[in-house]
Amino acid sequence: MQKSILIIGACGQIGTELTLALRDKHGKENVIASDIREGSENLMDSGPFEVLDATDYDALEEIVAYYEISEVYLMAAMLSATAEKFPMRAWNLNMNSLFNVLNLGKEKKVDKIFWPSSIAVFGPNTPKEHTLQSTIMEPSTVYGISKQSGERWCEYYYHKFGVDVRSIRYPGLISWKTMPGGGTTDYAVEIYHKALSEGTYTCFLKEDTELPMMFMDDAIRATLQLMEVDKENVKVRASYNLAAMSFTPAQIAEQIKKHIKDFKISYKPDFRQAIADSWPSSIDDSKARTDWGWQARFDLENTTKEMLENLAP
Repeated sequence: MQKSILIIGACGQIGTELTLALRDKHGKENVIASDIREGSENLMDSGPFEVLDATDYDALEEIVAYYEISEVYLMAAMLSATAEKFPMRAWNLNMNSLFNVLNLGKEKKVDKIFWPSSIAVFGPNTPKEHTLQSTIMEPSTVYGISKQSGERWCEYYYHKFGVDVRSIRYPGLISWKTMPGGGTTDYAVEIYHKALSEGTYTCFLKEDTELPMMFMDDAIRATLQLMEVDKENVKVRASYNLAAMSFTPAQIAEQIKKHIKDFKISYKPDFRQAIADSWPSSIDDSKARTDWGWQARFDLENTTKEMLENLAP
């Protein structure tokens, strides 16, 4: 029987590409996109769309019943930099939307749930290098606190109520298809746009700030892979560490200069520097590799090539 899938937050950076990937795989009529407002023309033309407030349980329940939804991907969230400006709005969105979806699972109204976590769950006391799956967390941002809390609730609903919820701690994500939405790693997308349009970029992080990053194609592939693996193979019910590459603004600039020789970068750190300083510089994702065969395909060199080729006018 063909499964019916609902994506909440389909218009965001990850949600847009995830929607298109799922529609390619399962057929457009079987993947319902939803968000608080309509998205890009490309997304809207690709299949069914519903305007939905993720914090409204009754509206969510109605859509799940109407389309006979079996899987939910909850991608709606307020990201790290924006959440620091609106802490209570971020907490309410990030947590209430998760409870709504988890409760649908508890009531057996959906079979399977994907919810993204983030490297923001780690904090200033977390070991920086090759950060382990289980380690000190102590997040210092609103976004990180909500994601760490969410991980605990996902694990609780799995053990207490048997809810099949699966999760990945995404690193910073790089995509040429959609713009980022207020995160601390946004510079790694902005820099390519500015390199092509202006030949120069002012970075909001210091030149030696190393962070875990991933090309969007890898992130989408990992998400689909985790959701398709047998339930018995999902050993971590909080959220899996996921890694591909780590680099600094200076290193990404050097890669760009291989393609755009006159490119110049300057540095003007802002409030996002403190957020970045609280995060790991590299991630140990051996649990994901062992449990469900995860393997990244993109490094900084071929990510840069993909970005510049696809963004070039």
